[in-house]
Amino acid sequence: TFSRHLNSAGKCSRMRADYVSITIERELLDRGIFRNKMNRLAAVLVIFSIIFQCYHCCPPYDGHCNDGPTPFVINTWPFLESNVNAWDVLNKGGSHLDAVELGCIVAERNLTITSVGYGNHPDETGETTLDAMIMDGVTHDVGSVADLRRIKGAISVARHVLEHTTETLLVGESATNFAKMMGFPEQSLSTNTSYDDWKKWMSEDCQPNFWKNVEPPANTSCGPYKPVKSFESLNTASSSFSKDNHDTIGMIAADVEGRIAAGTSTNGANHKIPGRVGDSPIVGAGAYVDKDVGGAVATGDGDIMMRFLPAYQAVESMRIGFDPDLACQSALNRMLNYYPHFMGALVAVTMEGQYGAACVGFGTFQYTWSNHSGTHINTIKCV
Repeated sequence: TFSRHLNSAGKCSRMRADYVSITIERELLDRGIFRNKMNRLAAVLVIFSIIFQCYHCCPPYDGHCNDGPTPFVINTWPFLESNVNAWDVLNKGGSHLDAVELGCIVAERNLTITSVGYGNHPDETGETTLDAMIMDGVTHDVGSVADLRRIKGAISVARHVLEHTTETLLVGESATNFAKMMGFPEQSLSTNTSYDDWKKWMSEDCQPNFWKNVEPPANTSCGPYKPVKSFESLNTASSSFSKDNHDTIGMIAADVEGRIAAGTSTNGANHKIPGRVGDSPIVGAGAYVDKDVGGAVATGDGDIMMRFLPAYQAVESMRIGFDPDLACQSALNRMLNYYPHFMGALVAVTMEGQYGAACVGFGTFQYTWSNHSGTHINTIKCV
């Protein structure tokens, strides 16, 4: 009964209503509040107080809140142009998937965003490769590509996997062959900038890199390497990750019909080991969305994040009542327990438009939000 009343408010999600109603019921039963007429009256007042709160945008929450389930877009990092273009799609009545795809395309084509798209972040051999994912929160269908070579539009290839196959993830040369079959032109992903970057890295003894427990020592040479037979294994996150070297972009969009989607696109870690895949194309790691709850997207050290599925954890935490800020911080804390030097961030949003973020290791972190009131960048301090 409590849940039906809370949902009738229209701006409280079913997961929040269920969580609140269960909490009320447990408290009332534990305290024997129905034992007399005065206590029954007090219980009614408590219930109506919570219903009143739900009518006013969202449950008690110190973070950011949208004016109800209207369209919105949110992305990791201050990628204003991506959000503006994605919002324009929604504002013209376009779909959640169209908005996410275009938002990521804009970042892929912007060569000043070094962590997304062609022309940046070459691997150890000097080749740029791409990862991307798109997820429909209504159907839970997903399309992903990883280690995509010589095809520029990674997010669009991922959408073709979503819409034209029953598969989830295609990788490497096979992903390239699929893209060519779907009509994408094959072309080099390298530029003079990426080539110069690779040559400079080679001239500096391939520093930094992602090898460990090898000989010759990876911190003084380029290899080729051989495994060290005896070593002490330590859990350490790579110092190679930073604000300019991470797995990104992550975007979430909900359209006027309340349909939600998430997308990611990245060229991965700079000077990565060939074949390396980070969190971005992995469901639950780089992104996760659910029509009954909301969504979350991650950025940072993808090798660590894919071991913990932080986007999935954040969404499931919101399902049981966590606000977005707390859901993000809780997911990051789990990683910090194992990797205290980890660097990363999470952004989350509910279907009602509550949104928030948390970060570790970056100092500060910026993310971008758009709705009918405009587009703006939020800045938070990291743990």
